Amino acid sequence: MSVSRLDTPLLGAIAGVMATVAMTAAMRRMRPLLPDEDSYPLPPREIIDGTAGRSGERQGDDEQARRRQTLLAHFAFGAASGAVFALLRPRGGLAAAGAGYGVAVWAASYLGWIPAARILKPATRHPWRRNLLMIAAHLVWGVSLAKGLEDLDRAEGELFEGTSGPHPDQPHQARD
Repeated sequence: MSVSRLDTPLLGAIAGVMATVAMTAAMRRMRPLLPDEDSYPLPPREIIDGTAGRSGERQGDDEQARRRQTLLAHFAFGAASGAVFALLRPRGGLAAAGAGYGVAVWAASYLGWIPAARILKPATRHPWRRNLLMIAAHLVWGVSLAKGLEDLDRAEGELFEGTSGPHPDQPHQARD
C-alpha cells in the first residue's frame, strides 16, 4: 500500500518523536563521558535558556517549567524535522540517508540558524567533545528516524489497512 502525500509528514513526525527518544537516551549516556569543564547543559536546554530573556522571562524562573519547555521544544523540533525528512527522503538506502540527514540537521542548526538568531554561539566556538557528542546524537537520531519511518510505512500498509474478508468480531451480514 502506498502512503498518501498527506500521511507522509504525519508518519515522519511520529518517527521523528521516536528518533528523539533514541537521541535523548544517547545524549544521556554520553554526557557523563564529557570532562567537567564541558559538561554544562546540552544544547536543547541552552536554546531554551538562550531564548528566555527575549520573552521577558528571567534566567532563574521556575526550573520545572524550563525543563518542560526544553522537553517540548526538543521533541517538537524532532517531530518537525522528521516530517520534512519523510517528504524529502530517497527510496532505498534509508539508514545512510537518515545518518546524512541527522548530520545535516546538526550543521544547519548549530552552524546556521541558531547562531544566526543569536541564540547560541556557533558550534565552532564550543568544545570539540561536546560537538562530537551532539554529532553522534544526531547520527543516532537520523538512523533511528529512517528505520522508524520505514517500519511505520510497513505498519501502515500491512497492519492498519482494512480487509475485505469477514472479521471474527463482526456479525456476518447475509448477502442477497
